[in-house]
Amino acid sequence: MTNPSPRAAHAAGPPRASTFVVVLAFSGIAVSLMQTLVIPLVPELPTLLGASAADAAWAVTATLLASAAATPVMGRLGDMYGKRRMLLVSLFMLVAGSVICGLSDALTPMIAGRALQGLASGVIPLGISIMRDELPPERLGSAIASMSSSLGVGGALGLPAAALLAENFDWHVLFWTAAGLGTVAFVLVVALVPESAVRSGGRFDLVGAIGLSAALVALLLAISKGADWGWTDALTIGLFAGAVVVLLLWGWWELRTREPMVDLRTTARRQVLLTNLASIMLGFSMFAMSLVLPQILQLPEATGYGLGRSMLVAGLVMAPSGLVMLLLSPIAARVTAARGPKLTLMIGALIVAGGYGLDIVLMSEVWHLVLVSVVIGAGIGFSYASMPALVMAAVPVTETAAANSLNTLMRAIGTSVSSAVAGAVLAGMTIRFGPAELPSDDGFRVVLAIGGGAALLAFLIAFFLPRRTGAAAPAAHGGSHRHAAPAPSGR
Repeated sequence: MTNPSPRAAHAAGPPRASTFVVVLAFSGIAVSLMQTLVIPLVPELPTLLGASAADAAWAVTATLLASAAATPVMGRLGDMYGKRRMLLVSLFMLVAGSVICGLSDALTPMIAGRALQGLASGVIPLGISIMRDELPPERLGSAIASMSSSLGVGGALGLPAAALLAENFDWHVLFWTAAGLGTVAFVLVVALVPESAVRSGGRFDLVGAIGLSAALVALLLAISKGADWGWTDALTIGLFAGAVVVLLLWGWWELRTREPMVDLRTTARRQVLLTNLASIMLGFSMFAMSLVLPQILQLPEATGYGLGRSMLVAGLVMAPSGLVMLLLSPIAARVTAARGPKLTLMIGALIVAGGYGLDIVLMSEVWHLVLVSVVIGAGIGFSYASMPALVMAAVPVTETAAANSLNTLMRAIGTSVSSAVAGAVLAGMTIRFGPAELPSDDGFRVVLAIGGGAALLAFLIAFFLPRRTGAAAPAAHGGSHRHAAPAPSGR
């Protein structure tokens, strides 16, 4: 482990600390907007790009696959060569991808630009890791909670903003706006965010990076395209089988190399492993809401359960959930400081499950869905605020970015599985409406029940976390070096 010298001149005092926390959270929101940026365009993409619907869907899939491959790699590179440096690289790719999309009218450059946007996904775990290295202990909990919640905030606010722009301006404006936000974030990081002196050094595990990326791409491609290709199609089965084989070979390599891409022994620690499993469940649960509520809002009233609203109204219904996540992050941090992140995670999971229970019985008015989105958003905010603290309390300081990136990846896997499961359920439970088949009322309720069940499963997993999980190890004021966090009790 590299022992960096203290940086006495490093301004991590209260004024500078507050400023760079805001900058990092803004950067996280700018990147998480990519989740919902193209949703208003999805029905029109085939016409806009002169492509078939199946081909145009790659504009969404490319971002997912690039994000999965980049997140753990950028985290490891951040630990080795500098977290701020990799944060700037990520923001540069966001801007470059947005500019390419803003200039494109064809499918190929659009896919390339969306892939570059996906490569920026490491911003949030890198930002959390910078906070751990640089902030004084009294500021760390609330700052990490705010940064972690930016993932949900950006996703929730992005839908109404994107719908508003798409309805009133040329569709390219969406991407020029994203480029502008990315540029502002880049400049602010250059000016106001310090580079951490905590680095692991060593040699980058290229074989491990390629193996993990290949396995993740195969797995997520099969999950995201399985419904279109057919779950029993040879290509789908082959991708699932390939992912399993590559993951096994990758694990064998990681356990035998001196400087692995992912330290599997650390990842297998009870606290880290259970937190990552709970993250998958909560990622699944969060996305189920994002899939169901906008559809109910936009389906015709003549169906008997649709509310006949526009995409913009649907986005505005979802937006309060993001604001609630942000507003509750300081409260979640206080609960974590007083009682530990395990309790915060359990509370969040129960709130999410309660929100889905409400939605099963309250889905006939717009205000019903606003209430449900706020309740579920509150639960997600609590849950997401606790996860970095759980992970960082169990890993050495030189593995902070890699561990946070892996946790972020687990949430993304949960959302991908949620999309596939919900899509299969809704495709199998339909009603005839004129010449079209639409998801049925019962289909939506089944997806909501599954989302609530996933949240309850996250609660159960969290229950088995070590009794004394602790929060993230405190950062030394002024960015001075901290030793590896001790293993959590209960192992």
